[in-house]
Amino acid sequence: MNYMGMPLGMWGLFAASFEKNLVSVLGFDAGTAKAIRTKAKPKYKEIIAGLPAFEQGDRFQMNIVNCAMLAAFYLNMEPRPAVEQMTEYYRAAMMTAPMRWFCRQSAKSKFSEKDLAGLRKTETLLAANRNPYSWNMTLHPYPDGSGYEARFTKCGICALLRELGIFELTPAMCALDYTMSEAGGRSEFVRQYTLASGGPYCDCGYKKKG
Repeated sequence: MNYMGMPLGMWGLFAASFEKNLVSVLGFDAGTAKAIRTKAKPKYKEIIAGLPAFEQGDRFQMNIVNCAMLAAFYLNMEPRPAVEQMTEYYRAAMMTAPMRWFCRQSAKSKFSEKDLAGLRKTETLLAANRNPYSWNMTLHPYPDGSGYEARFTKCGICALLRELGIFELTPAMCALDYTMSEAGGRSEFVRQYTLASGGPYCDCGYKKKG
């Protein structure tokens, strides 16, 4: 994957927040937080360089880029925080004002025909069959019309974090699904299984609010 593009843009958008929350959430002092950020950047570039280019139409490139950023910071933390702490850290680092705006804007088309068409396209793409750092998904609308479930049988985050030897970090990323749905304001996020916990798939359920 080419660093010049989305990975560079995501670093520019979130690196300062990742550093700030090292102090406010994880309790590192400011000097240590700055040092972690400094070391994380070349690690982030290294991880990105090791990833294949994503196919046109693959909607999950941002997910793997965010995973690479969290991993780069985590790999340079000493001692490494518990997953519960990392869950709160990642939530706080990602949910900046621009990110909350993005969630609200994206939610405006939630459950629309455009939204469903995009999911059907993803369902047929089966990108993870060719790129182990992408996702395979099937769409399951709720029979009562109350929303839908996106069911994932392959997960790029699981693949990357396992390869990096930090698979324990996976639940911290999974938890952000709840936060982003809440920030959007149009759906309630529900889940029963995750691949990371040994489930048969990851179910991402979105139920209409109101």
